[in-house]
Amino acid sequence: MKRIALISAALLLAMMPVLGQKSEPSKPAKEGKVLEYKDGDITCEGYLAAPAGAATGLPAVLIVHDWMGLKQFEQDKADALAAAGYVALAVDMYGKGVRPKNTQEAQTEAMKFYNDAAMAVARITAALETLKKQPRVDAGRIGIFGYCFGGSISLGLARSGAEIAACVSLHGALKNIQGKSEIKCPVLVLHGADDPLVPKEDVSGIMDEFRKGSVDWQLVHYGNAVHSFTNPKAGNDNSRGAAYNAKADKRSWEILQDFLAETLKP
Repeated sequence: MKRIALISAALLLAMMPVLGQKSEPSKPAKEGKVLEYKDGDITCEGYLAAPAGAATGLPAVLIVHDWMGLKQFEQDKADALAAAGYVALAVDMYGKGVRPKNTQEAQTEAMKFYNDAAMAVARITAALETLKKQPRVDAGRIGIFGYCFGGSISLGLARSGAEIAACVSLHGALKNIQGKSEIKCPVLVLHGADDPLVPKEDVSGIMDEFRKGSVDWQLVHYGNAVHSFTNPKAGNDNSRGAAYNAKADKRSWEILQDFLAETLKP
């Protein structure tokens, strides 16, 4: 017994770091950088995050901001997905240096795309082509998701017939303003059940659109949730029509990750 105890003590000492010796810092799970790309003459400034290391053939995701433009929120989502094994591009729909300072400026920028569906599709397609060209990306396994304005843009890319593998809208506008719907990928719509900014006929309309197009689709309604339910800065007053809902935020992020794993990972 004494011999066993001595051997055990020796093994424990061997596993302990030497006193005063610094342990090796753990390697980060992801790497991120600002990425410029072009849509015609317009320079866009997105944020690209990827898993640390040299692995290639990775699934990838486009993340589309709400009407306030690209900010830390979307970059954090890109980092989270990179740590989970995806290459993620938080896109810039408005162009380099265009970052709305208030809702009035945001509405001005967003309406440019709501009023010109072709320009919206061209701008997000430029981001898609940029992501496809990243050396570690499997171009056949790219998905897209977006928030509010970004949800509408995500649906717009899917409706254009783009060769993507997944599409998710989080509290996005659902009306089809493109005049066509050529969706080729599974679609997940995450919607606040009490959202007053999305007409009920648009909710039923997109379901009819999916059925007509034989789309693989899911529509999740979150009870007691209104518009912007994933945005902590939206406050908590549902009567305003846009408010944060912690439960809906958590549940939507979990189902989004499950959906991406199902559609993008082998």
